[in-house]
Amino acid sequence: MTSFPRRDPVQDELLTPENSALLVIDYQPTQITSIESMNHHDLIQNISTTVKLAQAYDVPIVLSTVNVKSGRNQDTIPDLKKLFGDHESLDRSSINAWQDEDFVKAVKATGRKKLLIAALWTEACLTFPTLDALKEGYEVYPVVDAVGGTSVVSHETALRRVEQAGAQLTTNAQIACEWQRDWNRTDTVPDFVKILLEAGDFINLG
Repeated sequence: MTSFPRRDPVQDELLTPENSALLVIDYQPTQITSIESMNHHDLIQNISTTVKLAQAYDVPIVLSTVNVKSGRNQDTIPDLKKLFGDHESLDRSSINAWQDEDFVKAVKATGRKKLLIAALWTEACLTFPTLDALKEGYEVYPVVDAVGGTSVVSHETALRRVEQAGAQLTTNAQIACEWQRDWNRTDTVPDFVKILLEAGDFINLG
């Protein structure tokens, strides 16, 4: 029972903590309450799981909101704010985060080409930056169990659109396994187990 040596974590075709970044866009009260494709409690739990996983594996996170400074919208929901602590949040006026200069600069500053994206709504704030990032040569991975739309059909249609454009759909459990990859990497095993158990995901450690 001998694993091959670890592949270059930056050049690896699969997601690694060293080649990934997480984009978290517009998890604000108005957006949460307008979601109809998913139970709100599950949505909040799932995006919290995504953030916890990124933090456990030291994956850089770009956090963004829309229209907070203008007074038209409230800040990131308290559940996530608590997780982020004093993490910088980039506020914008544009619906498409990829049309905000500070946001794009922050993404490029991570140096990562594989972008995990979670955003509300699926049909707008996830779709638009996904399509733009793909055109600029990024690989984009929408976290489908942590996003939602204003209706089931809007959510599902948006996912079909980005997938057809080249986005690679993923889930929290898949992200965790892809970042962990080998149980011999014992430093992150406790967080892996704790986070997924808290999320209610089935774990087979056998």
